[in-house]
Amino acid sequence: MQKIPNYYKNRVCLNVLSSTVKNAQECYEAAEGNIVLGVLSKNYDSDALAIEDMKRYQELTDNALSIGLGAGDPNQSKMVTRIAGVLQPQHVNQVFSGSGASRGALGNDETVVNALISPTGKVGYVNISTGPLSSGKDAVEVSAEQAIFILKDMGASAVKFYPMNGLSCRDEYVALAEACAKYDFGLEPTGGITLDNFEEILKIAVDAGVPKIIPHIYSSIIDSASGETRVADVIELYEIVKRVLKDS
Repeated sequence: MQKIPNYYKNRVCLNVLSSTVKNAQECYEAAEGNIVLGVLSKNYDSDALAIEDMKRYQELTDNALSIGLGAGDPNQSKMVTRIAGVLQPQHVNQVFSGSGASRGALGNDETVVNALISPTGKVGYVNISTGPLSSGKDAVEVSAEQAIFILKDMGASAVKFYPMNGLSCRDEYVALAEACAKYDFGLEPTGGITLDNFEEILKIAVDAGVPKIIPHIYSSIIDSASGETRVADVIELYEIVKRVLKDS
């Protein structure tokens, strides 16, 4: 029986990549469980290999598994859905068009399923053509509100705003955060988040009133030599989370 995710109890949950089970366990402990560990489906040659390995992550982190696509690769959408249905993780990364399929395969309302949308350069609008076929065509731009309504129809839990490139699309991010708050929807800022800009990115979402926030902090906290997420950086990020929430 799947356990209720920690971030249904806590407003903010970190999302970092894990290259090894040991690294995942260390990051989980560093954030006192307020974290999900991203394992990329793209790194496996088959569903069976992915399922076998990801089960090890689940066992040692109280199922704090986040099944990833791999740099938002839309061609991984179907594989993510298949293995999510078997593993019942706490978190699933999807493209916009794949979120409904993943929710159906999961058969529960507890796992967080995000849906990838992208900046457009227009405040209040997002690009939803992030699927295997649609991503190769012209951008489909809709209002942030309409994107949230469609995703709610499909059973998604949150929007994954990617690629943000840090704060380069700050005004768009602010507008999206306000829409998520207004319509009680989760927000997952992703792309170019570092120890330097994390606090501002988190604070924007908190101040807007977003109910559930899952920031993805990836390459900036990965050690280039080992390929592992730096545990000390996770500790620092979690301290920032506690400070922002305390001051809000």
